[in-house]
Amino acid sequence: MRTGAENLYRATSNARVRETVALELSYVNSSLQLLKEELEGLDGNVDANQPQSEGITVPMIPLGLKETKQLDWATPLKELISGHFGEDGASYEAEIRELEDLRQATRTPSRSEAGLELLTAYYNQLCFQEARFVTPARSLGLLFHWYDSLTGVPAQQRALAFEKGSVLFNIGALHTQIGARQDRSCPEGTSCAVEAFQRAAGAFSLLRENFSHAPSPDMSPASLSMLEQLMTAQAQECVFEGLSLQAPVALRDCLAQLHLAQEAAQVAAEYRLVHQTMARPPGQDRVPLPWTSLVHGKAEYFRALAHYHAALALCDGAPVAEAELPALGQIFLGLPASSEPRGPALPQEQEERRKLGKAHLKRAILGQEEALRLHAVCRALRRVDLLQVVLAQALRRSLAKYSELDLEDDFCEAAEAPDVRREQPGPLAKTRRRPEGRAPSFSRVKVADIFHRLGPLSVFSAKNRWRLAGPIHVARGEGGFGFTLRGDAPVLIAAVVPGGRAAAAGLKQGDYIVSVNGQPCRWWKHADVVAQLKGVGDEGVSLQVLTLLPGAEPPGSGDRRPALGGLLRSQKECGWETPEPAQASPRPLLGWNRKAKRGKTGGRLSPAPHP
Repeated sequence: MRTGAENLYRATSNARVRETVALELSYVNSSLQLLKEELEGLDGNVDANQPQSEGITVPMIPLGLKETKQLDWATPLKELISGHFGEDGASYEAEIRELEDLRQATRTPSRSEAGLELLTAYYNQLCFQEARFVTPARSLGLLFHWYDSLTGVPAQQRALAFEKGSVLFNIGALHTQIGARQDRSCPEGTSCAVEAFQRAAGAFSLLRENFSHAPSPDMSPASLSMLEQLMTAQAQECVFEGLSLQAPVALRDCLAQLHLAQEAAQVAAEYRLVHQTMARPPGQDRVPLPWTSLVHGKAEYFRALAHYHAALALCDGAPVAEAELPALGQIFLGLPASSEPRGPALPQEQEERRKLGKAHLKRAILGQEEALRLHAVCRALRRVDLLQVVLAQALRRSLAKYSELDLEDDFCEAAEAPDVRREQPGPLAKTRRRPEGRAPSFSRVKVADIFHRLGPLSVFSAKNRWRLAGPIHVARGEGGFGFTLRGDAPVLIAAVVPGGRAAAAGLKQGDYIVSVNGQPCRWWKHADVVAQLKGVGDEGVSLQVLTLLPGAEPPGSGDRRPALGGLLRSQKECGWETPEPAQASPRPLLGWNRKAKRGKTGGRLSPAPHP
């Protein structure tokens, strides 16, 4: 079904037909992602008919990986190696096959740290390939084909940056799946889930900050910002769950319940922001309806939880120190923060605290009922729905507490409880934890350049043009060979003595030595070349040298390379294992502008202007 819709999407120029096909692709993509999540057990194998317990956790939203088609690297790479590097492209079949196998493996990575390392390794290899084979004026000629993760709409581009961006997106998506399948009923699981969602948010943030005019909707700044907000909210939810695991030992601790109320209010606020983004264009046209419904329901659920824990702190909490009463009043009564409290910050009498706690419970019950209603109207949610179990359990708990506080002779209408404050300065705020996005660490996965045999990237890349000379025979004179050497891999002729043997043989300052007596020495260090030259006799040495031609890039290309913006500033950050000095930095990984015809998915992309 998807193949047929995809072919129609490419073939038609009718805007209405394309919109209809895009909706069909979105439906198919959502169904495929839902099926994958269920098969992988991303939310844990929990049966809705099992005995209900406090260990049941609210399901998270994992993001599906972008899918791609198989790619043939052989033809363009062999042509480039033969034409530009002057070597036999057929002799590099093993390297090309290794690159193709690595890409094929990244299409189905495991939901584990090993899968993340696999994606990162391929990402780092793409850095090598761009630095060696791509220039601003010329691409590899490959057509990279990826499906949108949110809508299923295909996108294809010839820019290698699209491939890199898609792999980086999948790194973030895989983090969401790892976080969603953690066992959050224990402290270790919640900590792992928090870290996974933080890393997902960091990957999407990195992608958003280094992208312009993305070729697919899921990598647009609006979508990436929404995904970043969603992952931050889910990380905040895991922080709350970690604190909730400590609640059984502190049920009558007023401050502990206060912290839970504050954290629940913070989670609710985060999800409200996410829901606002999903409910308006362009989010509402891209985000699956179950996501929007789940986020909305979570916002109501955690706001209700904030009122529930506020009620527990008021009614069941032990007396607190007098110095803490103003801060408590700011949380429970909504009083403004000030240096001088205006009257009593919190009811001192137990009866007044009971009434205020009852008002908070009333709002908790109303919020939980609203969350259940929102869940019931969404037919697309899973049949085995953990959220419904959690909501029903929370509602029963709130009703039981409300019945406990509701006295027979209590005919006074309870006042409306204020919102629970989520941000407060002072001593109560020092224990709060705010998850922030953590950018991927590419350097932790060390890789070696697959096309290492071509030579050091500082010289042997598509950005440079050179001329090979030799073998050149240089005889030893009374003062030696008549030249001095400098640098490593490859070794450079730093100076040529005028009138010496090297000058007579035709060697020039700035030539690179690439062969000594028939032995390739592109990767040799300075000491290795010197030792080899010292070992030759009076018969001399046979050298092959390389001379860089004027203009490192083809004429007319100009300097159109955008700044990297902190994404990858050096080979060391990318985890490249290479003995060469950092003489040539790789092209930026991300950042491009679409040309005039934006509506054409196969449009050519040109590099963004230099800032």
